[in-house]
Amino acid sequence: MIYNISCSIKDSFEEKDKARESTLAISRDVVRNCRTAMYSIHNRDFDKANLLISKSVEMIEKMDTLLADHPDIYYSGFLEHAQQEFVECLVVYNILSGEDDEIPGPQELNVSNVAYLNGLGDVGGELRRHILDLIRKDTPEEGEKYLGLMEEIYNCLMMFDYPDAMTHGLRHKTDVTRSIIEKTRGDLTNAMRQQKLEKAMKEFENRIN
Repeated sequence: MIYNISCSIKDSFEEKDKARESTLAISRDVVRNCRTAMYSIHNRDFDKANLLISKSVEMIEKMDTLLADHPDIYYSGFLEHAQQEFVECLVVYNILSGEDDEIPGPQELNVSNVAYLNGLGDVGGELRRHILDLIRKDTPEEGEKYLGLMEEIYNCLMMFDYPDAMTHGLRHKTDVTRSIIEKTRGDLTNAMRQQKLEKAMKEFENRIN
């Protein structure tokens, strides 16, 4: 009898292990897809980014199906990491592509609330990267819009002042976002002052000539 019980337990472990291995591989693909998509977004290749994001949606749904009977694995951490990368990528895509002014919530994206918030916590770094690109292109005034979005995200994250056991490192990401905002505001201010100075000098030269 004990042998039969042991065999039954072993079978359940085998099933759980297969589900874990399968979803772990898929989660790595999601992360890889999202990082490639982010590169495409910054290079204005939105069609490629959209294709990669769509594939990630399918993979996240597949992971949910595989882990439907294994909540202990679902909440073990690696799936949440993949969801965070996905949220970050999709939000940045929506903002920079300009295709959709509405940013979907966690229910629409089929991710946990914690993964959603931590994904938002990483968006600031990507928006800073875009603003620095605008500064290099001598269009710093366009960056004010994205700085405003960074501040909006920060204000939202500030609402969730709960223990890390609940939010999984969100407080640290919130602090990092604040630091990024301060640096970006300084970069934008300096760039716009420089732009105004160069414009004034050019006008002065034109008057002299």
